Amino acid sequence: MNQMPQPIYIHNLSKPLNTPARVGYCDSFLCRLRGLMFRPHLDPNDGLLLVEKRNSRIDTSIHMLFVRFDLAVFWINSEMIVVDKVIAKSWKPVYISKQDAQYTLEIHPSRWGDYEIGDKVEFKNA
Repeated sequence: MNQMPQPIYIHNLSKPLNTPARVGYCDSFLCRLRGLMFRPHLDPNDGLLLVEKRNSRIDTSIHMLFVRFDLAVFWINSEMIVVDKVIAKSWKPVYISKQDAQYTLEIHPSRWGDYEIGDKVEFKNA
């Protein structure tokens, strides 16, 4: 489980970014379970994309227990549209998207403005 997930880029098709987010593609149960817990810090160019099998509010909910830093969290549905976003605070018990989503993007809070609700995104292998 020490191996980092396959890296991908998250391009914003609605607003091209100079540096799209480069994150780990996290589609296994163990990867999603561990998430970013227990890490000492998060690099501004690091993060995870948690992948579920279908659109759901419950399946894409997250907790921040044992996460030592705040995160910018974006929920993306199966049509690749950002449907919700939040700054998730360290140690808060739960965050749930206001809309069904299939993907949960967890990145550094400095990237908060990179993606807005309604933006269309695209995943590409790094």
